[in-house]
Amino acid sequence: MLELLGLSRVGEAVYRSMLANPRLDVGALAAETRLTERQVRTALDELADLALLSPVSGDGALRAVVSPEVGLAALLASAEEEAARKQRQIEQTRAAIAAIAAERSAGRSGNEIRRLDGVEAVRARMAELALTATRECMSMNAGAADRPDSRAASAPLNQQALERGVVIRAVCRESFRNDPETLAHAHWLVGLGGQMRTVPTLPMPMVIVDHRIAILPVNPHEAAEGAIEVDTPGVLAASCALFEHVWATGTPLGDAAAAGDDGCLPQERALLGIVADGHTDEHAARKLGVSLRTVRRMMSDLMERLSAQSRFQAGVNAAKRGWI
Repeated sequence: MLELLGLSRVGEAVYRSMLANPRLDVGALAAETRLTERQVRTALDELADLALLSPVSGDGALRAVVSPEVGLAALLASAEEEAARKQRQIEQTRAAIAAIAAERSAGRSGNEIRRLDGVEAVRARMAELALTATRECMSMNAGAADRPDSRAASAPLNQQALERGVVIRAVCRESFRNDPETLAHAHWLVGLGGQMRTVPTLPMPMVIVDHRIAILPVNPHEAAEGAIEVDTPGVLAASCALFEHVWATGTPLGDAAAAGDDGCLPQERALLGIVADGHTDEHAARKLGVSLRTVRRMMSDLMERLSAQSRFQAGVNAAKRGWI
């Protein structure tokens, strides 16, 4: 418990025993703490080094134990001073990073498009932006579940940003709730102050940082191809507007998706729209981020509720009822 103060578990045990009975000698302390006399003597040296023992008169006598109100309080004050010093160093380092990033940005002209080739390049740039964000990070995440390595890389960056007061808003597909590890990570992020909502489908993945930089996929259907980074005002305005529209339709994490007055859930409505557009079940599964079996089960249930004998009839009946 007191390791932060430099006191080992053995040292703490001897210290507590001495506080309870200051008259114990080395042999009695060993019996009381179930330690060897050698361990007790080592612990006594440790306590002396930490100024938790004070000298007394008389040759060979044990030193008197210093009260916790004095001894431990002094150690805690020293630990707090060291922590404050390290925090100042961290803030100075963060300011230096921001200054270097600002110099780099100043060297770039506006209205640029920068290609980020591959997943690793995108991840590295996202780490840079997370460290320098000052206002808000908005993202649309089209994946049904996050990869463990992706979560591990982003978690400390998100935590640091939230601690700096950066607002984090994320929209994910409804299907991500089906992955326990991804869902647990989402609850952790929300617990730190982040905001998250889900929608049945997303038009594309994107990240917008401080309303000044947008990271957009080269190919919305293949993340491995990388992304482009843009700071063009027009593209940023369109990207922010798209995000706000999707955000407004999302269901906050922790709430269940609400059915409409017609009893149709948002994910079911999205499936009907996909089918009505003539797409296959396979396409619907990719779009919704669920398995082909789940799509077929949902479609079978919808056809029964719509009294339809075919997918085409289901689309017609859904349109008549105002479901799509």
